[in-house]
Amino acid sequence: MVYDVLGSIRSLIKLDDYSIDNNVFRLHYKATVIFLVAFSLLVTSNQYFGDPIDCIQRDDVPPALLDTYCWIHSTFTLPDALDKKIGVEVPHPGIDKYTPGEKRVYHKYYQWVCFVLFLQAVMFYIPRYLWKMWEGRRLKSLVLHLDSPIMDKDDRDEQVNMVVDYFRTNIRYHNSYFYYYVFCEFLNFVNVILQMYLIDAFLGGAFSTYGFDVIQYTEMDQENRVDPMIAIFPRMTKCTFHRYGSSGDVQRHDALCILPLNIVNEKIYVFLWFWFVFLAIITGALLVYRLFVIFLDPVRKTMLKSRARLCNPYNLNIVLSVTKIGDWFLLYLLCKNMEGQNFREFIERYSEEIMKSSNGNDNEKEPIINKSGNETPEER
Repeated sequence: MVYDVLGSIRSLIKLDDYSIDNNVFRLHYKATVIFLVAFSLLVTSNQYFGDPIDCIQRDDVPPALLDTYCWIHSTFTLPDALDKKIGVEVPHPGIDKYTPGEKRVYHKYYQWVCFVLFLQAVMFYIPRYLWKMWEGRRLKSLVLHLDSPIMDKDDRDEQVNMVVDYFRTNIRYHNSYFYYYVFCEFLNFVNVILQMYLIDAFLGGAFSTYGFDVIQYTEMDQENRVDPMIAIFPRMTKCTFHRYGSSGDVQRHDALCILPLNIVNEKIYVFLWFWFVFLAIITGALLVYRLFVIFLDPVRKTMLKSRARLCNPYNLNIVLSVTKIGDWFLLYLLCKNMEGQNFREFIERYSEEIMKSSNGNDNEKEPIINKSGNETPEER
Protein backbone atom coordinates (compact mmCIF):
# COMPACT_ATOMS: atom_id res chain seq x y z
CA MET A 1 0.00 0.00 0.00
CA VAL A 2 2.80 2.44 0.89
CA TYR A 3 4.55 1.88 -2.44
CA ASP A 4 1.28 2.43 -4.32
CA VAL A 5 0.70 5.74 -2.52
CA LEU A 6 4.23 7.02 -3.06
CA GLY A 7 4.10 5.97 -6.70
CA SER A 8 1.29 8.44 -7.35
CA ILE A 9 3.51 11.45 -6.58
CA ARG A 10 6.27 10.61 -9.04
CA SER A 11 4.98 13.29 -11.38
CA LEU A 12 6.06 15.91 -8.82
CA ILE A 13 9.70 14.80 -9.07
CA LYS A 14 10.95 16.43 -12.23
CA LEU A 15 14.23 18.15 -12.98
CA ASP A 16 13.85 21.70 -14.26
CA ASP A 17 15.34 22.54 -17.64
CA TYR A 18 16.61 25.87 -16.29
CA SER A 19 17.68 26.81 -12.78
CA ILE A 20 16.11 30.11 -11.72
CA ASP A 21 16.70 29.67 -7.98
CA ASN A 22 19.05 27.95 -5.51
CA ASN A 23 19.12 24.69 -3.55
CA VAL A 24 17.55 26.15 -0.40
CA PHE A 25 14.64 27.50 -2.45
CA ARG A 26 14.18 24.06 -4.02
CA LEU A 27 14.01 22.43 -0.59
CA HIS A 28 10.84 24.45 0.03
CA TYR A 29 8.89 23.93 -3.19
CA LYS A 30 10.24 20.51 -4.19
CA ALA A 31 11.34 18.42 -1.20
CA THR A 32 8.86 19.84 1.32
CA VAL A 33 5.91 19.78 -1.07
CA ILE A 34 6.70 16.17 -2.02
CA PHE A 35 6.92 15.18 1.66
CA LEU A 36 3.64 16.85 2.56
CA VAL A 37 1.70 15.50 -0.42
CA ALA A 38 3.10 12.00 0.21
CA PHE A 39 2.09 12.17 3.89
CA SER A 40 -1.36 13.48 2.95
CA LEU A 41 -1.91 10.61 0.53
CA LEU A 42 -0.59 8.11 3.06
CA VAL A 43 -2.98 9.32 5.75
CA THR A 44 -5.86 9.48 3.28
CA SER A 45 -5.30 5.88 2.17
CA ASN A 46 -5.45 4.68 5.75
CA GLN A 47 -8.25 7.00 6.82
CA TYR A 48 -10.75 6.52 4.00
CA PHE A 49 -9.77 3.16 2.56
CA GLY A 50 -8.70 1.38 5.75
CA ASP A 51 -10.00 1.09 9.30
CA PRO A 52 -8.89 4.23 11.17
CA ILE A 53 -10.82 3.49 14.39
CA ASP A 54 -12.12 0.43 16.23
CA CYS A 55 -14.29 0.84 19.33
CA ILE A 56 -15.23 -1.90 21.77
CA GLN A 57 -17.96 -2.05 24.47
CA ARG A 58 -20.00 -4.70 26.25
CA ASP A 59 -23.50 -3.51 25.34
CA ASP A 60 -25.64 -4.15 22.30
CA VAL A 61 -24.61 -1.04 20.32
CA PRO A 62 -23.69 -2.10 16.76
CA PRO A 63 -19.89 -1.87 16.33
CA ALA A 64 -20.12 -0.09 12.97
CA LEU A 65 -22.46 2.52 14.44
CA LEU A 66 -20.19 3.09 17.44
CA ASP A 67 -17.08 3.40 15.26
CA THR A 68 -18.73 5.98 13.02
CA TYR A 69 -20.11 7.96 15.95
CA CYS A 70 -16.79 8.12 17.79
CA TRP A 71 -14.89 9.01 14.61
CA ILE A 72 -17.25 11.90 13.83
CA HIS A 73 -17.71 13.26 17.36
CA SER A 74 -14.08 12.72 18.50
CA THR A 75 -12.68 10.77 21.42
CA PHE A 76 -10.92 11.83 24.62
CA THR A 77 -8.23 10.88 27.11
CA LEU A 78 -7.61 11.85 30.73
CA PRO A 79 -4.28 13.70 31.11
CA ASP A 80 -4.13 12.87 34.84
CA ALA A 81 -3.97 9.17 33.90
CA LEU A 82 -0.87 9.50 31.70
CA ASP A 83 1.55 9.17 34.63
CA LYS A 84 -0.14 6.18 36.26
CA LYS A 85 1.34 2.70 36.05
CA ILE A 86 0.16 0.71 33.07
CA GLY A 87 -1.46 -2.59 33.99
CA VAL A 88 -1.64 -1.68 37.68
CA GLU A 89 -3.55 1.58 38.01
CA VAL A 90 -4.79 2.05 34.45
CA PRO A 91 -5.16 -0.29 31.46
CA HIS A 92 -3.64 2.16 28.96
CA PRO A 93 -1.97 5.61 29.09
CA GLY A 94 -4.64 8.28 29.54
CA ILE A 95 -7.44 5.75 30.10
CA ASP A 96 -9.13 5.69 33.51
CA LYS A 97 -12.55 5.89 35.13
CA TYR A 98 -13.97 9.33 34.51
CA THR A 99 -15.35 11.35 37.39
CA PRO A 100 -17.45 14.49 36.82
CA GLY A 101 -15.31 17.61 36.76
CA GLU A 102 -12.11 15.78 35.79
CA LYS A 103 -10.15 17.30 32.94
CA ARG A 104 -10.60 15.64 29.56
CA VAL A 105 -8.60 16.22 26.40
CA TYR A 106 -10.60 15.74 23.21
CA HIS A 107 -8.83 14.58 20.07
CA LYS A 108 -10.49 16.01 16.97
CA TYR A 109 -7.47 16.68 14.76
CA TYR A 110 -7.20 13.21 13.20
CA GLN A 111 -10.15 13.85 10.89
CA TRP A 112 -8.35 16.83 9.37
CA VAL A 113 -4.72 15.70 9.16
CA CYS A 114 -4.80 14.82 5.46
CA PHE A 115 -6.44 18.14 4.53
CA VAL A 116 -4.06 20.23 6.66
CA LEU A 117 -1.02 18.49 5.17
CA PHE A 118 -2.26 19.18 1.64
CA LEU A 119 -2.98 22.83 2.50
CA GLN A 120 0.55 23.16 3.84
CA ALA A 121 1.94 21.73 0.59
CA VAL A 122 0.04 24.42 -1.34
CA MET A 123 1.40 27.15 0.94
CA PHE A 124 4.97 25.94 0.47
CA TYR A 125 4.54 26.18 -3.30
CA ILE A 126 3.17 29.75 -3.30
CA PRO A 127 6.62 31.51 -3.23
CA ARG A 128 7.73 29.37 -6.17
CA TYR A 129 4.55 30.24 -8.08
CA LEU A 130 5.07 33.96 -7.45
CA TRP A 131 8.71 33.84 -8.52
CA LYS A 132 7.89 31.97 -11.74
CA MET A 133 5.21 34.55 -12.50
CA TRP A 134 7.54 37.50 -11.90
CA GLU A 135 10.48 35.83 -13.64
CA GLY A 136 8.35 35.48 -16.78
CA ARG A 137 10.61 32.88 -18.45
CA ARG A 138 13.18 35.62 -19.07
CA LEU A 139 16.11 33.36 -18.32
CA LYS A 140 14.88 30.66 -20.68
CA SER A 141 14.51 33.23 -23.46
CA LEU A 142 18.10 34.42 -22.93
CA VAL A 143 19.73 31.03 -22.61
CA LEU A 144 18.13 29.76 -25.82
CA HIS A 145 20.27 26.75 -26.83
CA LEU A 146 23.47 28.05 -25.25
CA ASP A 147 23.25 25.42 -22.51
CA SER A 148 24.48 22.86 -25.02
CA PRO A 149 28.25 22.33 -25.42
CA ILE A 150 27.85 21.24 -29.05
CA MET A 151 26.46 23.87 -31.39
CA ASP A 152 26.89 25.02 -34.94
CA LYS A 153 29.27 27.99 -34.99
CA ASP A 154 26.86 30.24 -36.89
CA ASP A 155 23.99 29.40 -34.53
CA ARG A 156 26.15 30.03 -31.49
CA ASP A 157 27.38 33.38 -32.84
CA GLU A 158 23.84 34.45 -33.61
CA GLN A 159 22.48 33.52 -30.20
CA VAL A 160 25.41 35.04 -28.31
CA ASN A 161 24.92 38.29 -30.25
CA MET A 162 21.23 38.27 -29.31
CA VAL A 163 22.11 38.05 -25.61
CA VAL A 164 24.69 40.83 -26.03
CA ASP A 165 22.11 43.03 -27.73
CA TYR A 166 19.64 42.39 -24.92
CA PHE A 167 22.13 43.44 -22.22
CA ARG A 168 23.29 46.45 -24.20
CA THR A 169 19.68 47.64 -24.44
CA ASN A 170 18.47 46.71 -20.94
CA ILE A 171 21.55 47.17 -18.78
CA ARG A 172 20.76 48.53 -15.29
CA TYR A 173 17.04 47.76 -15.60
CA HIS A 174 16.99 44.45 -13.72
CA ASN A 175 16.94 45.52 -10.08
CA SER A 176 13.25 44.67 -9.68
CA TYR A 177 14.02 41.20 -11.09
CA PHE A 178 16.48 40.61 -8.26
CA TYR A 179 14.34 42.07 -5.49
CA TYR A 180 11.33 39.97 -6.51
CA TYR A 181 13.54 36.93 -6.00
CA VAL A 182 14.75 38.15 -2.59
CA PHE A 183 11.14 38.77 -1.57
CA CYS A 184 10.27 35.15 -2.45
CA GLU A 185 13.23 33.91 -0.40
CA PHE A 186 11.98 35.99 2.54
CA LEU A 187 8.49 34.60 1.95
CA ASN A 188 9.92 31.08 2.24
CA PHE A 189 11.31 31.92 5.68
CA VAL A 190 8.07 33.53 6.86
CA ASN A 191 6.07 30.58 5.55
CA VAL A 192 8.05 27.88 7.36
CA ILE A 193 7.77 29.79 10.66
CA LEU A 194 4.05 30.28 10.05
CA GLN A 195 3.63 26.55 9.34
CA MET A 196 5.18 25.67 12.69
CA TYR A 197 2.72 27.95 14.49
CA LEU A 198 -0.14 26.53 12.42
CA ILE A 199 0.68 22.94 13.38
CA ASP A 200 1.14 23.99 17.00
CA ALA A 201 -2.37 25.47 17.05
CA PHE A 202 -3.73 22.45 15.18
CA LEU A 203 -2.32 20.03 17.77
CA GLY A 204 -3.43 22.07 20.76
CA GLY A 205 -0.10 23.77 21.52
CA ALA A 206 1.92 20.56 21.69
CA PHE A 207 4.03 20.91 18.52
CA SER A 208 6.38 23.72 19.55
CA THR A 209 8.40 21.44 21.87
CA TYR A 210 7.43 18.13 20.29
CA GLY A 211 10.87 17.27 18.91
CA PHE A 212 12.65 18.18 22.14
CA ASP A 213 10.16 16.11 24.14
CA VAL A 214 10.77 13.08 21.93
CA ILE A 215 14.55 13.44 22.34
CA GLN A 216 14.24 13.76 26.13
CA TYR A 217 11.93 10.74 26.19
CA THR A 218 14.54 8.52 24.56
CA GLU A 219 17.09 9.54 27.22
CA MET A 220 14.85 8.87 30.26
CA ASP A 221 14.65 5.70 32.32
CA GLN A 222 12.14 3.17 31.05
CA GLU A 223 10.14 3.21 34.29
CA ASN A 224 9.85 6.99 34.74
CA ARG A 225 9.02 8.26 31.29
CA VAL A 226 5.81 9.22 29.50
CA ASP A 227 5.87 8.93 25.74
CA PRO A 228 5.06 12.44 24.37
CA MET A 229 3.91 10.85 21.12
CA ILE A 230 1.22 8.89 22.99
CA ALA A 231 0.18 12.02 24.89
CA ILE A 232 -0.42 13.90 21.62
CA PHE A 233 -1.32 10.97 19.38
CA PRO A 234 -2.94 8.40 21.71
CA ARG A 235 -3.40 4.88 20.35
CA MET A 236 -6.19 4.12 22.87
CA THR A 237 -8.94 6.64 23.75
CA LYS A 238 -12.41 6.75 25.29
CA CYS A 239 -15.74 7.58 23.72
CA THR A 240 -19.12 8.19 25.33
CA PHE A 241 -22.27 7.22 23.41
CA HIS A 242 -25.76 8.17 24.63
CA ARG A 243 -29.06 6.66 23.51
CA TYR A 244 -32.55 5.90 24.75
CA GLY A 245 -33.13 2.63 26.59
CA SER A 246 -36.18 0.39 26.44
CA SER A 247 -37.86 2.38 29.22
CA GLY A 248 -37.24 5.74 27.58
CA ASP A 249 -34.35 6.74 29.87
CA VAL A 250 -31.07 8.06 28.49
CA GLN A 251 -28.38 5.41 28.68
CA ARG A 252 -24.66 6.15 28.74
CA HIS A 253 -22.26 3.77 26.98
CA ASP A 254 -18.49 4.04 27.53
CA ALA A 255 -16.28 2.57 24.85
CA LEU A 256 -12.58 2.06 24.35
CA CYS A 257 -11.39 3.10 20.89
CA ILE A 258 -8.19 2.07 19.17
CA LEU A 259 -6.71 4.62 16.75
CA PRO A 260 -4.15 2.76 14.60
CA LEU A 261 -3.88 5.82 12.32
CA ASN A 262 -2.11 7.71 15.12
CA ILE A 263 0.89 5.42 14.76
CA VAL A 264 1.35 6.97 11.33
CA ASN A 265 0.49 10.51 12.47
CA GLU A 266 3.02 10.56 15.30
CA LYS A 267 5.88 9.58 12.97
CA ILE A 268 4.82 12.15 10.38
CA TYR A 269 4.86 15.03 12.85
CA VAL A 270 8.14 14.00 14.43
CA PHE A 271 9.71 14.17 10.97
CA LEU A 272 7.99 17.48 10.16
CA TRP A 273 9.22 19.05 13.41
CA PHE A 274 12.86 18.32 12.64
CA TRP A 275 12.44 19.15 8.94
CA PHE A 276 10.80 22.53 9.59
CA VAL A 277 13.44 23.47 12.17
CA PHE A 278 16.16 22.55 9.66
CA LEU A 279 14.44 24.59 6.93
CA ALA A 280 14.02 27.60 9.21
CA ILE A 281 17.70 27.57 10.19
CA ILE A 282 19.17 27.28 6.69
CA THR A 283 16.66 29.75 5.22
CA GLY A 284 17.43 32.27 7.94
CA ALA A 285 21.16 31.81 7.29
CA LEU A 286 20.52 32.33 3.57
CA LEU A 287 18.75 35.64 4.26
CA VAL A 288 21.74 36.84 6.30
CA TYR A 289 23.99 35.82 3.42
CA ARG A 290 21.68 37.66 1.02
CA LEU A 291 22.21 40.87 3.01
CA PHE A 292 25.94 40.56 2.41
CA VAL A 293 25.24 40.12 -1.30
CA ILE A 294 23.04 43.23 -1.39
CA PHE A 295 25.34 45.58 0.51
CA LEU A 296 28.82 44.30 -0.37
CA ASP A 297 29.86 44.63 -4.00
CA PRO A 298 33.05 42.51 -3.57
CA VAL A 299 30.93 39.56 -2.44
CA ARG A 300 28.91 39.70 -5.66
CA LYS A 301 32.04 39.91 -7.81
CA THR A 302 33.66 37.01 -5.98
CA MET A 303 30.55 34.85 -6.44
CA LEU A 304 30.37 35.44 -10.18
CA LYS A 305 34.10 35.00 -10.71
CA SER A 306 34.13 31.74 -8.75
CA ARG A 307 31.37 30.35 -10.96
CA ALA A 308 32.62 31.77 -14.26
CA ARG A 309 36.07 30.22 -14.01
CA LEU A 310 36.52 29.96 -17.76
CA CYS A 311 36.07 33.70 -18.27
CA ASN A 312 38.97 36.10 -18.51
CA PRO A 313 38.97 38.22 -15.32
CA TYR A 314 39.83 41.28 -17.41
CA ASN A 315 36.69 40.90 -19.53
CA LEU A 316 34.56 39.97 -16.55
CA ASN A 317 35.61 43.09 -14.65
CA ILE A 318 34.71 45.26 -17.62
CA VAL A 319 31.20 43.81 -17.61
CA LEU A 320 30.85 44.08 -13.82
CA SER A 321 31.95 47.73 -13.89
CA VAL A 322 28.74 48.79 -15.68
CA THR A 323 26.23 46.54 -13.90
CA LYS A 324 23.88 47.04 -11.00
CA ILE A 325 22.80 44.32 -8.59
CA GLY A 326 19.93 43.17 -10.81
CA ASP A 327 22.26 42.83 -13.81
CA TRP A 328 24.72 40.88 -11.66
CA PHE A 329 21.95 38.49 -10.56
CA LEU A 330 20.86 37.85 -14.16
CA LEU A 331 24.48 37.27 -15.19
CA TYR A 332 24.89 34.83 -12.31
CA LEU A 333 21.82 32.84 -13.42
CA LEU A 334 23.05 32.86 -17.01
CA CYS A 335 26.39 31.51 -15.86
CA LYS A 336 24.61 28.69 -13.98
CA ASN A 337 22.58 27.69 -17.03
CA MET A 338 24.88 28.39 -19.99
CA GLU A 339 27.62 26.04 -21.04
CA GLY A 340 30.93 27.45 -19.79
CA GLN A 341 32.50 28.08 -23.20
CA ASN A 342 29.37 29.84 -24.46
CA PHE A 343 29.21 32.10 -21.40
CA ARG A 344 32.87 32.99 -21.87
CA GLU A 345 32.13 33.92 -25.48
CA PHE A 346 29.25 36.11 -24.36
CA ILE A 347 31.39 37.92 -21.75
CA GLU A 348 34.13 38.56 -24.29
CA ARG A 349 31.79 40.05 -26.86
CA TYR A 350 29.86 42.08 -24.35
CA SER A 351 33.05 43.52 -22.86
CA GLU A 352 34.14 44.52 -26.37
CA GLU A 353 30.83 46.33 -26.88
CA ILE A 354 31.27 48.12 -23.55
CA MET A 355 34.78 49.27 -24.47
CA LYS A 356 33.61 50.48 -27.88
CA SER A 357 30.79 52.42 -26.27
CA SER A 358 33.18 53.84 -23.67
CA ASN A 359 35.69 54.98 -26.31
CA GLY A 360 32.93 56.59 -28.36
CA ASN A 361 31.55 58.69 -25.52
CA ASP A 362 34.05 61.20 -24.17
CA ASN A 363 31.55 62.88 -21.84
CA GLU A 364 30.76 59.72 -19.87
CA LYS A 365 32.77 58.58 -16.88
CA GLU A 366 33.83 54.96 -17.19
CA PRO A 367 36.20 52.91 -15.03
CA ILE A 368 39.48 51.97 -16.65
CA ILE A 369 40.33 48.27 -16.36
CA ASN A 370 44.00 47.41 -16.16
CA LYS A 371 45.43 44.19 -17.61
CA SER A 372 45.53 42.51 -14.22
CA GLY A 373 41.77 42.56 -14.11
CA ASN A 374 41.35 45.24 -11.40
CA GLU A 375 39.38 48.46 -11.68
CA THR A 376 41.15 51.82 -11.40
CA PRO A 377 38.74 54.81 -11.40
CA GLU A 378 39.76 57.73 -13.53
CA GLU A 379 37.84 60.85 -14.44
CA ARG A 380 37.98 62.17 -17.96
